[in-house]
Amino acid sequence: MRFALTAEQIDFAASLRKMGEAAKTPGVVRAWGTGDSTAGRALLGQLAEAGALGLTITEQNGGFGAGPVELIVAFTEIGRAVVPGPLVETAAAIPALLQALPDTTAAAEWLPQLAEGAALGTLAIGTGVNTAAGVHSSAGAGTAGASALSASGAPVALDADLADLILLAEGDRVSIATAGAQAASVDAARRLFPLTANAVLAEGEGVGAAIDLAFDTAALAAAAQLLGAGRALLDTSVDYVKQRQQFGKPIGQYQAIKHHLANVLIGLDMAQPLLYRAALTLQDDADAATRARDISAAKLACGEAAYRAARIALQVHGAIGYTAECDLSLWLTKVTALRSAWGAPAFHRARIATALRAESTAAVA
Repeated sequence: MRFALTAEQIDFAASLRKMGEAAKTPGVVRAWGTGDSTAGRALLGQLAEAGALGLTITEQNGGFGAGPVELIVAFTEIGRAVVPGPLVETAAAIPALLQALPDTTAAAEWLPQLAEGAALGTLAIGTGVNTAAGVHSSAGAGTAGASALSASGAPVALDADLADLILLAEGDRVSIATAGAQAASVDAARRLFPLTANAVLAEGEGVGAAIDLAFDTAALAAAAQLLGAGRALLDTSVDYVKQRQQFGKPIGQYQAIKHHLANVLIGLDMAQPLLYRAALTLQDDADAATRARDISAAKLACGEAAYRAARIALQVHGAIGYTAECDLSLWLTKVTALRSAWGAPAFHRARIATALRAESTAAVA
C-alpha cells in the first residue's frame, strides 16, 4: 500500500511548521516548565485558530470533522516544534472519549470550548481499564509512563493545574477529578499531577469501550509527536555535524558519523508507514483488536526510532548535549517521557503479541 498525503494535508503541515518556528518554542517550553504558561497558552491559541485542536471533533460539536490522518499530520509538527501542554489530551483523547460515550451531554458542553482553544482538558487512565487486548493500564497505559501512577499510587494527568476539564477513567467509569500536588517528571515541561475522582461523569455499558478508544487515539497522537521530535533531532544533528570540527574538518565527513545518522533516518522512515497505517485503521473503524495491534505497532516503532535519534543526537553533540542550557535537551527529555507515555514499549509489545497469537489461532481454526 502506498501512503501519501494530499496537497491540503501537506499545506496544513507546512503552516503548522512555520507557526512553530515563529513561536521560538525553546523559550516557550522553558517558561512552561517553571509554571509560566503565558507564551504557551498564546501558542496553543494559535494552534486552535489553525484548526489543530478541533480536527477530530465533529462539526456538530464545533470542530472540523477531520480524521486520524489529519490528526497525525498535526501532531507530527507539534512534536517537531516540541510544543508544551496537554495537547494529546485536549485534541485527541478527550474528544474521542466524549464523542464515544453513550450520553453526549458532556461532549456538547466541552468540545466546542476545546476546539476553539477556550479551554484545556487533561485525562488520566487508571488501573483496571481494558485495552482491547487483555492488558490493563497498570502495565503502562497512562500519561505518566510505565505505571501511570504517582508515588502515592494515584493516577496522574498532564498539566492538571492549568486544565479546565480534568477527567479520570477507571474501570467502566469516567469521573470529573481534582488535582493534587505536582509529581516528579523526567521532562520539566510535562508537569504531572495525581488525580482524585470527584463527580461521576459516565458509568456502565459502553463506557469501557469509549475509554479504550480514547487511549488508542492518544497513543496514536503520541506516536506522531515522537516521529516529529525524532525528525527534529535528526535535522539538528545533521546541522551540527556540518559545523563541529575535529582534526581540521567537520565531523560529518567521518564515515562513522554518517552511518549513525543514516540509521536514524532509516528508523524514522520505517516508522512513518506504520503511523499512517494505524491512522487509517482508526479511521476505518476497525475492530478493537486490529486497532490495538496497529496503533501499538506505530507507537512502538515511532518511540524506538525517536529514542535512537535522541541517543545519536546526544552522542554527536558531545558534552554540550548534556547541558540543560542547550536547546537539544528539550527534545531529549520530551522523547524520553513520550516513549513511555500512553503505553511503555513493553506494554505495546504485549498488545502486538496478543493480537498476533489471536490471529494465528483463528487462522489455524
